[in-house]
Amino acid sequence: MPDFAPGTAREDATRDAYVIGFDIGSTAVKAGLFTLGGTVVDHWSRAYPTLRPGPGRVEQDPQHWLDGVRDAIDGLLVGRDPGRVVAVGLCSQVNTDVFVDAAGTPLAPAIVWQDVRAAREAQALDATITPAEKRAWWGAEMPIGASHALAKMMWFRTHHPDLWPRVAHVLSPKDYCLLKLTGQAVADPIASFGQVGLDLAYIAPLIARVEGASERLPPLKFFTDIAGEMQLGSHPRRVPVTVGTMDAWGNLFGCGVFSPGQGMYVSGTSEILALAGAERIGAPGVVTFATVNGLVVHAGPTQSGADSLRWWSGTAGIEPGAVADLAAKADRDGRPILFLPHLEGERAPLWDADIRGAFIGLDSRSGGPDFALAVLEGVALSARHLFQSLTKAAGYRPDRLLYGGGGARSDLWSQIRADCLGVALHRFAYQDVGCLGAAIIAAVGVGAFSTLEEAVPAMTSVERVFEPDPKRLRRYDRMFDAYCKTIDALRPLGIIDTDAQPAETAS
Repeated sequence: MPDFAPGTAREDATRDAYVIGFDIGSTAVKAGLFTLGGTVVDHWSRAYPTLRPGPGRVEQDPQHWLDGVRDAIDGLLVGRDPGRVVAVGLCSQVNTDVFVDAAGTPLAPAIVWQDVRAAREAQALDATITPAEKRAWWGAEMPIGASHALAKMMWFRTHHPDLWPRVAHVLSPKDYCLLKLTGQAVADPIASFGQVGLDLAYIAPLIARVEGASERLPPLKFFTDIAGEMQLGSHPRRVPVTVGTMDAWGNLFGCGVFSPGQGMYVSGTSEILALAGAERIGAPGVVTFATVNGLVVHAGPTQSGADSLRWWSGTAGIEPGAVADLAAKADRDGRPILFLPHLEGERAPLWDADIRGAFIGLDSRSGGPDFALAVLEGVALSARHLFQSLTKAAGYRPDRLLYGGGGARSDLWSQIRADCLGVALHRFAYQDVGCLGAAIIAAVGVGAFSTLEEAVPAMTSVERVFEPDPKRLRRYDRMFDAYCKTIDALRPLGIIDTDAQPAETAS
């Protein structure tokens, strides 16, 4: 590994060195090969299936994550010198958990963050926590939702009593890959935010309320720490890999956020928005993370962003990428159709596993372009709903958001989001910002940069700015008012029994 210490030939090392960043996302493994100046040398991605075996059930096979990491490295290094790779970094979807035995073998499919099977367990656990405890632990009255790891442990112990004694670790996707690649079971405190307090340590009084949880949670290290060494795919070379963190924080750094007063919007399977501040205010429905290097990050994920496109495009019989093209044929100044994208409940700011989606305001002239536009606008409205709560939590409203993710590729959808939120969106040149953020973390971890504040601006750049159109402000103000009122009106229709078994089909 090059010597990055002060006084060495750092410029030469920087010019020659590569870092690999991974984003183990909700639908695909994505990887980027970068120079330490942020140049994208190559990119690799592969989708994997998500299974929905029953109401409220969403699962993945962890082997797909691991195979993606190994195959990506081989793909990125074709015709290139593996000796130039100095570090690997990982970030991943959060609140997706896999239960593994002592050998690291999964005992069941991974339970994805969209899964709501543990909603009743989450409610029961949440009921044991007082508002004062929440404020002491997290600095805000953060709810326990169905995706919380402890709620899933409660569900697993009840529904798999034969497997529960064999569970050695409950791991996120990146932590599962770290275990298989380095042999080390480790997690970071940011991705473990629901179990970790303001001191970046596990909350013992909370974890003690779930029998058997404490011995199944992996030890914590900071996200820029080195977890161990991993082999570069089929190459014999081994390199350091950092502990890494959740996709939201990988996105944060990959979007260029490194100081108070900055905010981000990342569009992926869900919409993730965050505002960075210097003080801890907080607001209902918003996750306020523990302070890291003087940075207080207020963030939230919605339940369905591009996942709404996946659903509607499948229903309409078109490819997801064609939805924006179809929406472009609709009249953006005409009578709107309101779409609520709560297909599997909603996370921030509602944290309601039972609420469901809807199309409202149809007439006999409504056609494919109108529905496609409604889907794009409905997702933007859900982001506005979250953004409204974030501004309260952070105590300020920015005039711009740093913007990336797969959903940012569409110019039309980007403009709709800017118009709906009423803030400029600065789209980054490399839009799979989670990969870049993971690479930035890895670069800091091996000493190529002294701090994240030094690394982030050195490795990121803006490609285009989408300014909000003031002429459309009234349209989106009216739609947002209707959106909020409709949520309350539709709540009674969303109640489901997550423990109900599907009826058998007659043969």
